[in-house]
Amino acid sequence: MATLLLSAVGTLVGGPVGGAIGALVGRQVDSAILGSGSREGPRLKELTATTSSYGSALPRHFGQMRVPGSIIWATELVEHSETQGGGKGRPSVTSYNYTASFAVALASRPILDIGRIWADGNLLRGAAGDLKADGTMRIYTGHGDQDADPLIAEIEGVDRCPAYRGLAYAVFEDLDLGDFFNRIPALTFEIIADSGFTLQDMVGEVIDDADADLALEGISGFSIEGSLAETLRQLDPMFPMDADANGELLTIARERLQAEPIALPEAAISVGDGDFGGAAGFARKRSPRQPRPPEVLRYYDTGRDYLPGLQRAQGRASPGQPQTIELPAAMSAANARALAETTARRSEWGRDRLAWRTSELDPSVAPGSIVNVPDKTGRWRVDEWEWRETGIELSLSRIVPTGADAQSSAPVDPGRVNPPADLAPPPTVLAAFELPWDGAGAGDTPATYAAVSSTGSNWSGAALFVDQGDGGLQSLGPSGRNRSILGTAQNALPPANPLLFDRTSNVTVQLIDDQMELADATGRQLSLGVNRALLGVEIIQFARAVPLGGGQWRLEALLRGRGGTETAAAEHVSGERFCLLDARPVALDPALIGSAADTTIVASGRGDPDPVVSAIAMQGITLRPLSPVHPNVETLTDGSLEMRWTRRSRGAWLWPDGVDAPLHEQAELYEVTYGPVDAPIAMWTVSEPQLTLAPETLSDLAAALPGGDLQVRQQGSYALSEPLYLTSLP
Repeated sequence: MATLLLSAVGTLVGGPVGGAIGALVGRQVDSAILGSGSREGPRLKELTATTSSYGSALPRHFGQMRVPGSIIWATELVEHSETQGGGKGRPSVTSYNYTASFAVALASRPILDIGRIWADGNLLRGAAGDLKADGTMRIYTGHGDQDADPLIAEIEGVDRCPAYRGLAYAVFEDLDLGDFFNRIPALTFEIIADSGFTLQDMVGEVIDDADADLALEGISGFSIEGSLAETLRQLDPMFPMDADANGELLTIARERLQAEPIALPEAAISVGDGDFGGAAGFARKRSPRQPRPPEVLRYYDTGRDYLPGLQRAQGRASPGQPQTIELPAAMSAANARALAETTARRSEWGRDRLAWRTSELDPSVAPGSIVNVPDKTGRWRVDEWEWRETGIELSLSRIVPTGADAQSSAPVDPGRVNPPADLAPPPTVLAAFELPWDGAGAGDTPATYAAVSSTGSNWSGAALFVDQGDGGLQSLGPSGRNRSILGTAQNALPPANPLLFDRTSNVTVQLIDDQMELADATGRQLSLGVNRALLGVEIIQFARAVPLGGGQWRLEALLRGRGGTETAAAEHVSGERFCLLDARPVALDPALIGSAADTTIVASGRGDPDPVVSAIAMQGITLRPLSPVHPNVETLTDGSLEMRWTRRSRGAWLWPDGVDAPLHEQAELYEVTYGPVDAPIAMWTVSEPQLTLAPETLSDLAAALPGGDLQVRQQGSYALSEPLYLTSLP
């Protein structure tokens, strides 16, 4: 008896693997697989969480897959605190963040690399290998020469730290958990196990003497968590195989499809009615339709970041609940539907079965051969044979006719997906400056700000430091992720009178990101400080912002010289910095900034190969009094020169009560000079906003420096104001 039964091959090969091979040879699929169950194969795992359970199986991965992994080592969360402020009566603020170090086992066989990594569904590592959170990651591919991880060895001890050879894993060191609610997130990894793989890669690791060089068309990745027998059962309905265990090797190959079918002779008639095939020598039957035909395929969709997908075979729906094949494979939606259609079509045509007796011995006819049967249409496959006294009894099944295996031309819809953007971290842009006192607080400390921004919206912020000129860096804390509106002027803004609404001048600014926007402001909004901007070293306000496209905006209807910066109205150049003074610039702790003239602010973000450095613009303007205004010079009847002016007060930008502005200085003092303001030949200090010079004094001054200028500056508690020109002597 030569029937290749399941038990016979199982005896030859041994174990459950032998049973699976027997099922392949006999062209029969185990009833537990293609029986009445509504699902074939283990349910696909949703890509939800990284586990840390003892004894959980670690799969073998082939090709490219997205897998969760299993945490095999971790430290406790490490708390980091940073205190800012606390100087000169200011309250201190302490911020906390947490990091963790841990290792995740990924595959029980070596891999080539790791691609993207998702944390709670968002990208933690991009395709370029860039981490989206602070920390470092090391990859161990699982080859036999890999060393132990230095961090694990340092913490656990070298003698207690295995190298995990044969196990692919990743180690995260000091991963910032701020974006994950201070916990280790649910991680999934894009595993690049092979550049290409065949069935031999799967079988050869379990059975040494095996030849299974069979390509799995359309499949770009596969995971094996159970036994090889179960894997072969899963693949056989979609990739029909033949197995040969007669030689020294166990050979598994694609089912034979010879070019020309073998013509069988006429059926041999039997004299016994109970014989195989009956008296006619053959018997044909059509197997009942399976209650749940395999028409639906679940898989991991490569076009949807490996999320589970589902494709259904085209055509008329079969009665009953369709059977779902759960295949732990990564493929495209088009390949998945083609595979589902081929499997369903093969199952449907295979229901037509034929028992045929022949008395002629043809060595080319064996299980797996394609034959033609006299007076029967179609092509048939030999599933089994058995030798008896009355002849060779063949069990045949119908195969898909030529032309009936054409794939559907209907479009394939993989389903909607919103993948997280994989953008490289953009560089940091920094502008540091000091602003006039806004009237809040005591007004005795500099108001220093850092406008920190970036050219891309995926910027995650930067760490800020101060360099007080000695080369050392002191932390100022994080900048946050809120980008300041920064840009550069495309033309030089013309000078204008700061006392009038400038309706004629305009300036075009190029913002650093095309997605940034500016807005118009009403007169009332302008009075409340809306649309203040620092252009060069002049503070302006704009009522209209006209978009020009490409991130360019034309600013019109301007208020000039705001905050006492009117002297800078005539100093504009093309290419100078533009910064919108809203709530986005970060206020810096004055206790840490100091007052050194060469102090710089330093920023370092994830996308910065080198630290970004900015000097502090307008340094000292917070404590500097505003220059006097409204000069009035009169020559008296006796030849004396009377000079008057009106003081202004820093921080007093509103006039709510209609009375004189508060002084905001320790004393009201003015410095009147004659000659160059930095090297005058005469100077007077007065405590009132007026000074009268006698005719003799005027004569002496004119003789010492003909044509010299008389100027006045307010002397504040910490600095002198800019000078106000009063008059010139002949």
